[in-house]
Amino acid sequence: MDEALLKEIVIPGTSKIVLLVMDGLGGLPHSGTGRTELETAHIPHLDALARDGICGLSVPVAPGVTPGSGPGHLALFGYDPIAHNIGRGVLEAVGIDFDLEPSDVAARGNFCTVDANGIITDRRAGRVATATSVELCKQLAQIELPGVQTFVEPVREHRFVLVLRGEGLSDRLTGTDPNREGLPPLPVQPTATEALESADLVNRWIAAARERLAGRETANMVLVRGFAKQPMMPSMRELYKLRAAAIAIYPMYRGLAKLVGMTPLPGGASFEDEIEKMKEHWDEFDFFFIHYKPTDTAGEDGDFQRKVEALEAIDKLIPRITALKPDVLMVGGDHSTPAIMAAHSWHPVPFMLIATLCRPDRADTFNERACELGSLGTFPARQALAHAMAHAGRFTKYGA
Repeated sequence: MDEALLKEIVIPGTSKIVLLVMDGLGGLPHSGTGRTELETAHIPHLDALARDGICGLSVPVAPGVTPGSGPGHLALFGYDPIAHNIGRGVLEAVGIDFDLEPSDVAARGNFCTVDANGIITDRRAGRVATATSVELCKQLAQIELPGVQTFVEPVREHRFVLVLRGEGLSDRLTGTDPNREGLPPLPVQPTATEALESADLVNRWIAAARERLAGRETANMVLVRGFAKQPMMPSMRELYKLRAAAIAIYPMYRGLAKLVGMTPLPGGASFEDEIEKMKEHWDEFDFFFIHYKPTDTAGEDGDFQRKVEALEAIDKLIPRITALKPDVLMVGGDHSTPAIMAAHSWHPVPFMLIATLCRPDRADTFNERACELGSLGTFPARQALAHAMAHAGRFTKYGA
């Protein structure tokens, strides 16, 4: 929504808004049944919410565009993900509370596994244990580059953050992940003339990392992507007058929330812990972003049944959220991750909003086909928060 319009119509209040993001929510039909993961799962509580609310399909970035997790979440937070494109490296760094300086260039890293010919056999190194990642990061942190200070910090499982600090660094760099197995890592390429030296430095770091990891059966190589510098952007308090909190286990999502002015609360080790943390801080905030990762993990692993089970598991916990009686509850996803694709996709994402002032529509279950019948239609995800604000009584009348 236009910032000038927001300044005219946003009003402060005490109503409570909850945004539940089921990562990678959307799916595609299974070849054997013709039903998506949502259509297959037994999710009576989510279906009941759909009957009481308004539904639709959200488009995270633009029709046909496959979004990353950053743009997908940013849109649900009410921001234009094209105007505010935040690199994955910054999100990961901020998420682990790394103190980025204005000139720093950060990249998201993965430990991966390659064969004797340098061909990637596992892009995530079997989701190596975090403890192992910590030890490997200590080894890589010893790599030195001329004129540049390097930091290598573990994130979770196979993920780490690489930060380069020095004068004249550029983030106009391509990543090394070919996004599928069976190919070698790509070299870092500059996308602007001023990034030539930065590309050379990162490629030298990668070569040194490969030497230090050689001899391991797994996690013997690295992939880096999402090079970025920290952006400046207005906070949710400035734009929407919301006291916002974020509850997520994975650092990247906490990082994005921090960049838009949310207060990150410790997520604990499970989604049940996240709900308890929201309950504990219920009186302190009026907007809660709560994140559920297993749906995306199963989708990326190509495990249709496990994604179904992840949906059924969160459905059992929905009553704990509704028991808090939020004035508005939004349930959606940052993007689709169909298990049959084992990757993010461009398909619109099921979304529903439940509030006292809702005008229930024709959607009577929560899945892709039912949401297509909903009154919200197929809409830009960045409009979701405006719908929530209106239903929460946070917008005043516009014009005479």
